[in-house]
Amino acid sequence: MIPATGEAKVQATNDGAIVFDAAAAARAGVARFDPAWFDPEQWRARGLATEHGGGRGGVLRVHAGDDEWLLRHYHRGGMVARVLGDRYLWNGAERTRGFAEFHLLAELARRGLAVPNPIAARYRRSGVHYRADLITHYIAPAQTLAERLRAGAIDPPTAERVGAGIAEFHAAGAYHADLNAHNVLLDSRRVWLVDFDRGALRSPAKSWQLATLARLRRSLVKLGAARDNEQAFDRECWQPLMAAWERTLGRVGVQAATGRGGP
Repeated sequence: MIPATGEAKVQATNDGAIVFDAAAAARAGVARFDPAWFDPEQWRARGLATEHGGGRGGVLRVHAGDDEWLLRHYHRGGMVARVLGDRYLWNGAERTRGFAEFHLLAELARRGLAVPNPIAARYRRSGVHYRADLITHYIAPAQTLAERLRAGAIDPPTAERVGAGIAEFHAAGAYHADLNAHNVLLDSRRVWLVDFDRGALRSPAKSWQLATLARLRRSLVKLGAARDNEQAFDRECWQPLMAAWERTLGRVGVQAATGRGGP
């Protein structure tokens, strides 16, 4: 994983703007970010793209020189999608979905949290609406918690890792609006959280922290984690996860209060 640089630059386009990591552009040998890099078809035409399932409309994994990126176009969900599709109400550049997530990811990475480094974000404005895209680094090798569940590879130690990892985010005030089993990734060292659309930095509070964990539990149950035996799921997965979350949240909180570090 290439470290975040914090060197964000903004360039105007014919119908909007792009914010991008200057170091990522430099690795691509350019000073400006090519708007065509947000076009899935140009990557597919060059044989540099792989469909990466997940999220509304899917995500594209692209091979950009020595880097691997994930390209995501923002899509609405629910009933409103039937009316607005992929359009969002304009309320200023910094409040567009892509720009907001780009800056949040950059700040979380700066704090040492395990998130994909942002590469670039774009908005295209048309009247009172806009469309948005985001490019982030691809995290490899890693598996989602949902993939681990399908493989039967969620044991108590894995659940404890997940709980401890989430606690580090919560201790830092990192709010994830859609914490589900597809947005939690594990590699050999770390627990990553991805897709921070509508995420935010908040004052740490048990109310919203527990609400995000409840969302994760519903996701696991929906995917069949408790299908055969809910008591076994609680005993072998959810209770170890919550216990590790409580321990880590308490430890990190003490470290922060005494000035001994933390995430």
